[in-house]
Amino acid sequence: MNNDSNQRWLAIGLLGLVFLSVLFLVIVPVVSIGLEYHEQEQELLFRLERTRQIVSRKDHVKESIAGIKNQFQKQNYFSTRETEALASADLQKIIKTAISQAGGQLTSTQVLPHNMENGFNQVTVKVRMSGDIEMLRSVLYEIEASEQIMIINQLDIRPVRGKRNRKTRKIEPSNKMNINFQVVGFMRKKDE
Repeated sequence: MNNDSNQRWLAIGLLGLVFLSVLFLVIVPVVSIGLEYHEQEQELLFRLERTRQIVSRKDHVKESIAGIKNQFQKQNYFSTRETEALASADLQKIIKTAISQAGGQLTSTQVLPHNMENGFNQVTVKVRMSGDIEMLRSVLYEIEASEQIMIINQLDIRPVRGKRNRKTRKIEPSNKMNINFQVVGFMRKKDE
């Protein structure tokens, strides 16, 4: 009986060992792979749902973009002229009006070659004028307050030498200045 009992316990132990071996070598890896696949499936389903939500908003986004483009067109930040010559003529007219309203004297304007920089077609006008500091302030304010975006470059201010007094032979101070600067305007791209 002792021998039969030992053999029985040995058989039960071997059966348990086989069961545990099958469990750890086959069942646990299969269950583990199944759980990984389930997690991947859940991640892909989440991504799919998020993509569906994004695609469902496509029409709304297109409408918003069209609205923004329409609003952008109405704001007149850029010249809507077809050619650089017409855009520079408009720019010269704005500058001439600002200088004459401020009481300054426009000496000359010169259109510089246009260039494309950072995706913007730039139209540049070189301006020479004379006047006092208040006139310059008014001109710069008018340019800055314009609907169209304009940038002042290379501002050069030189005082005008005063006239010599014939009696005292001294030079009388003058508040007049010669002013040179460039005004850069921007043209809207033809495809916008």
